[in-house]
Amino acid sequence: MSGNILGKISKERTISAVVLVIVALAAILPGGIILALTLYVVSVIGFLELTKACGVRMQKMNALEQIGIVCITFYYAVLYFVQDTSYSMQLVIGMLIALMFVYVFGFSKYHANQVMNTYFSLIYAPVMLSFVFLTRQLDNGIYLVWMIFISSWISDTCAYLVGVMIGKHKLAPVLSPKKSIEGAVGGVVGAAAAGALFGAYLDNVLYMENFAFILAVVGGAGSVISQVGDLAASAIKRNHEIKDYGKLIPGHGGIMDRFDSVIFTAPITYFLIIMLGNL
Repeated sequence: MSGNILGKISKERTISAVVLVIVALAAILPGGIILALTLYVVSVIGFLELTKACGVRMQKMNALEQIGIVCITFYYAVLYFVQDTSYSMQLVIGMLIALMFVYVFGFSKYHANQVMNTYFSLIYAPVMLSFVFLTRQLDNGIYLVWMIFISSWISDTCAYLVGVMIGKHKLAPVLSPKKSIEGAVGGVVGAAAAGALFGAYLDNVLYMENFAFILAVVGGAGSVISQVGDLAASAIKRNHEIKDYGKLIPGHGGIMDRFDSVIFTAPITYFLIIMLGNL
């Protein structure tokens, strides 16, 4: 009986993973408005999963979440039409001010913790995920954006394989008993190697320069950050005693369950490519 259940879960995970890859290709390859709208929808869902998990929502969507969605909408509109990170700080501060309006004029309907968790949820999913779009908009971004996924998904695969083969020392025994230090190192090495190979391809085929080294650094650093992102998402679930953030993706859970590492690798990939590649 348990074997049938495990088999069904494995099948669901595989089908969901294939569908996610297809959706990613369909959104990232054309970029532009299609990618922006896709990320907007994913961000809103991730935001609502987080606010629910963190106790902002008790029964139904409240004013804090509604204002949050307005902030996300405005943020992505500016991002698409302006495409300039110099406005990011103003937008992030504006989000806080908008939430404080709800808090002040709705006092004492909302607790300070709800306001802080709402703001945290806005930064965690929508703002950090927006760097997928910003990376895609860079010169040769149609290629470089894939480093976000190499740094997270390749890292995760390599960490799992190395951990199964030689993992002995626990990385974070309370949060994730199955993760090992050996696996974490394997993930970093695997992502760095994948980045180096991808960079070498860009150097040789597209006549780009030094991207084998640059993307090796991006892959290795991104792997470290992605593993922190994975554990951070698990920590939040442990704190709030939930198994999954949602049920949107069969076999995986919610948006936050599947994209927890990508959320962290997106900004680090963007900034490292900017700094190392002088783009």
